[in-house]
Amino acid sequence: MNHSSDRNDLCGSSEKSTKIDVNSIADMDKGEMVNLQRKVMKEQDSQLEILEETVVSTKHIALAINEELDLQTRLIDDLDESVEDTSTQLQRAVRRLKKLNTRMRKDGSCWGIVLAVIAAVICVAVVWALITT
Repeated sequence: MNHSSDRNDLCGSSEKSTKIDVNSIADMDKGEMVNLQRKVMKEQDSQLEILEETVVSTKHIALAINEELDLQTRLIDDLDESVEDTSTQLQRAVRRLKKLNTRMRKDGSCWGIVLAVIAAVICVAVVWALITT
């Protein structure tokens, strides 16, 4: 990108600025030269004010971006902590299920038969109660 276009973007076009003919400066008297200097200084002051507004605006945008980044960082940290907690709980649950699976393989067939007999007795009792009433 061109420095001239950067300057124009920030301070506006230089078409309004005073055009100085270097050859005519030599022909100026002191009063004209002082007037020219004042005019150039006023233009520079105006451009500096525009630049100041741009810098202040950029500062506010940067502060807003910083606040948003801080918020996003906190949210990511909270999410990371939650994921770690969930991962730990999941690992515990997997260990418990492995233990339960191991126990069920050892004693599972006996417990299955016992539970089936208990369920059958309950069903017979319910049917008996319905028939007798």
